[in-house]
Amino acid sequence: MHYYIDVLKKYATFKGRATRAEFWMFVLIDTIITAALYFGGPALGLGMTPVLVYTLATALPNMAVTVRRFHDTGRSGWNVLWSIIPIGALAVLIMCAGASSTDESYGAYPGTADPLPAV
Repeated sequence: MHYYIDVLKKYATFKGRATRAEFWMFVLIDTIITAALYFGGPALGLGMTPVLVYTLATALPNMAVTVRRFHDTGRSGWNVLWSIIPIGALAVLIMCAGASSTDESYGAYPGTADPLPAV
C-alpha cells in the first residue's frame, strides 16, 4: 500500500525513476479501487460519478508513474503517447514490464546509492 501512497505523494513528478514494484503495485491497487467504484457506485445509487471523479483525480499520477517507469527502463517518457492508440496501450504495458536499465541519464536507481544492485 505504501507504493500507492508514494505515487500519490509524487502527484505530478515526471522526473526520476519508478521501480517495477512501485509501478505494478500502483496499477494493481488503482485497478481494485476503480473496479470497486465501478460496481459500488451504481449499487449505492450514485451511478458512475464516483468512478469518474476517481479516474480524473488519478489520471496525472498514473501518467507520471508510467513516465518514471519508462525512465527506469531507459526509454523516453514520451513513449506514454503510444497508449493513445488501442494496440499501443498493450505495448506500453509490455514496455513497463521490462527490467531496469543501468543507464543513469534519468537518475540513479531508486532506493540505492548505486545505479543497480549487484547481481
